[in-house]
Amino acid sequence: MNTTDGKYVPSGDLRLWTERFGDPDDPAVLLVMGTSAPGAGWPDELVETLVSGGRQVIRFDHRDTGRSTCLDFATHPYTLADMAADAVAVLDGFGVTSAHVVGASLGGAIGQWLAVHRPELVPTLTVIMSGPMGHSAGPAWARALTGQEPDPDDLPPPAPTFLRHLAQLAGKPPTTREEHIAASLATWRTLNGDALPFDEQAARRFVEAAYDQADRPASAANHDLAARQMTEDRLVPLSSIKAPTLVLHGSEDPLRPPPHGRAVAAQIPGAHLRTVPGMGHGFFSPGLPRRIAELILEHTTSRTGR
Repeated sequence: MNTTDGKYVPSGDLRLWTERFGDPDDPAVLLVMGTSAPGAGWPDELVETLVSGGRQVIRFDHRDTGRSTCLDFATHPYTLADMAADAVAVLDGFGVTSAHVVGASLGGAIGQWLAVHRPELVPTLTVIMSGPMGHSAGPAWARALTGQEPDPDDLPPPAPTFLRHLAQLAGKPPTTREEHIAASLATWRTLNGDALPFDEQAARRFVEAAYDQADRPASAANHDLAARQMTEDRLVPLSSIKAPTLVLHGSEDPLRPPPHGRAVAAQIPGAHLRTVPGMGHGFFSPGLPRRIAELILEHTTSRTGR
């Protein structure tokens, strides 16, 4: 796949690696990846399908991932709002005044933040495998990890299969490159679930590139620290979102079970929920990237006429 424009853009003191595909005169789609993942987490097939559908597509490496600046979180802590400001800086770097925002997982929360606080930038919003930006998952995780029953008034914790996987990783943390690659591959396999085939070759290419391109691969874990900070700006009701919103959620998501997606859709006026059969928490299944891209094209076309 040919990159129309690949470059660094500034976000404050940081440098963010960005890529733009397609015709710059076409409506823009900004792809915002999830926790600890660089922009290439958006598969080329998904990007190509959007470009073929008449979109210019922008994806970027979050701070602490890929070719973008890595930070010491202890001395330079940041929040979801700071990561949202990075996304705005990416648009500014390409002279784009608004873009259909598509966010996956943590990127979905960033998309919600933009739709709430910078609505002029977001003609449509697509939230994929995410939860409400104002919901703290900490209590549900704590109950699950200590063997307590879930709180019926809270959103559910991750599936036991994923929690067991995390426990195995904690018992033997990776130290070498090969161990890190193997651990990341096992994580994506677990997140994919068993309902759809797992494209191991595509996942391996991604995790190897993500590890090798980062100055400090361990810095990607800083996203978890940022996501846990439930700042006041995250507590603004999602009912204030005016952008037409599509919520895509996998029926077999082991990290954020389907009630998380339903909660997002319930809180945003007029949001449309589409459950993707068999999908887990990721795009590493043959044909799935194209299917997701087609749903994004359908949403952005039906809501804007382009």
